[in-house]
Amino acid sequence: MSTHLKWFKSSYSGPEGGNCIEVATGPHAVHIRDSKDLTVPSLRISPAAWSAFLKYTEV
Repeated sequence: MSTHLKWFKSSYSGPEGGNCIEVATGPHAVHIRDSKDLTVPSLRISPAAWSAFLKYTEV
């Protein structure tokens, strides 16, 4: 399923390719993956959990 998702790289990821994550949103889940190792399955969380995480990370 993750091959059909549109992935976006984190705005905190630098151009040198260090610690990077990518996120893809769907109607019932938010998918998170390591952009350096696409062989590892993505983490799937609820949109509510993603929203709570984003609120927690706001500075």
